[in-house]
Amino acid sequence: MTTSIAPSTPEAIEDSGGLSGEFRGYLARLRGGDTGSVPAVLGLIVLVILFTILQGQSFATKGNFANLLTQSAPTIFIAMGLVFVLLLGEIDLSAGFTAGTAAAVLGVLMTQHGVAWWLAIPGALLTGAIIGLLIGMLVALLGIPSFVVTLAWFLGLQGVLLLVIGEGGTIRVDNSVIFAIMNNNLSPLLSWLLFVVVVGGYAMVTLMAAARRRAAGLPVVSVAVIAFKIVALAVLLGVATWVLVQERGSAGASSVFLKNGGTSIKGVPIVVPIVIIFVVLLTFVLNHLSFGRHVYAVGGNAEAARRAGINVGNIKIACFVIGSTLAAVGGIMFVSRLSSVSPQTGGSTTLLLAVAAAVIGGTSLFGGKGRIIDAVLGGLVIAVINNGLPFITQEAGVQYIVTALVLLLAASVDAIARRRAAATGR
Repeated sequence: MTTSIAPSTPEAIEDSGGLSGEFRGYLARLRGGDTGSVPAVLGLIVLVILFTILQGQSFATKGNFANLLTQSAPTIFIAMGLVFVLLLGEIDLSAGFTAGTAAAVLGVLMTQHGVAWWLAIPGALLTGAIIGLLIGMLVALLGIPSFVVTLAWFLGLQGVLLLVIGEGGTIRVDNSVIFAIMNNNLSPLLSWLLFVVVVGGYAMVTLMAAARRRAAGLPVVSVAVIAFKIVALAVLLGVATWVLVQERGSAGASSVFLKNGGTSIKGVPIVVPIVIIFVVLLTFVLNHLSFGRHVYAVGGNAEAARRAGINVGNIKIACFVIGSTLAAVGGIMFVSRLSSVSPQTGGSTTLLLAVAAAVIGGTSLFGGKGRIIDAVLGGLVIAVINNGLPFITQEAGVQYIVTALVLLLAASVDAIARRRAAATGR
């Protein structure tokens, strides 16, 4: 297919060169500073290979693979919310304790007041939204730096948790629906159906986008490139699904074991399709709605966005609301995993790991650059580190140092990429 685009542009190279052209164009973008999620993907691959070589009998198992997906979920949801805030060039230091406060509201409503789960969950989400609204108003309307505002909320919400739960206290949440979110699995049939829906949906969206670009006279990547991406995704998810639908119950769950009352554990964790739904919806918001374009515009240059007629204040408030609401979702995940909430829920390293996940995945600390999928990739990197290192060393200090080095490396890659992008005019 020929277009009027000059051959020197990456789009034209992709269009005229098939897979080789796509690869050359991709390398050109990397040299220009557009690294995207490459560092996170490479880091994830290297870490998985390293832990498999060092402790394959413990790390590279079906059960541990499923654990990685569930352990990363709370961090991923908080990180997805932070992506919206970081895109503005702002920061939210209170996200971890926002998750804890929302979890406490869920626990109080369900355990102490007997509220049904389908009412308690909206209550927890509303708590997060209100916190985000108040933070956003202080930042956007009063002009207080987000670092100061969210640091105050970081401290204040710790006090709220202590007042609601009590120092050293715990609220149990015994509800089968809440418990199922992080602990139950889809059946093998539904797991394969999820695989078909995800791959089929990706193929349909990709082909429709190519058709729209072709109809508009815009450059389109070759059919070979599109087919390669679809097949690669199908193979990757197919292998993952096949592993997860295998039996990973106690004692290998032999037929004799199961007949004697053993528990069969197989299938994709329920939290996985929940994460996928959020990723799809939030990606649609950022990539296909005017609100998303305004978020990137404000993060890229707030003054230019203001002169273009964008209400910068409203965009900031909305992003803080979205960020805190997604932190509340992370809080619900904590409750589901532990079946309880305490003053420590959302504390410790929760915030730091969520910020690290967003940055490691490819979201820039300087604003204007980032995607929702970054939170997922970064969250998986963090989960692999936290999951794999204990098999090698029980020293908590080593685990902190390794995580810090990975975060510092990601931030360095981001800074270098921005410098190269500025030098090449991208």
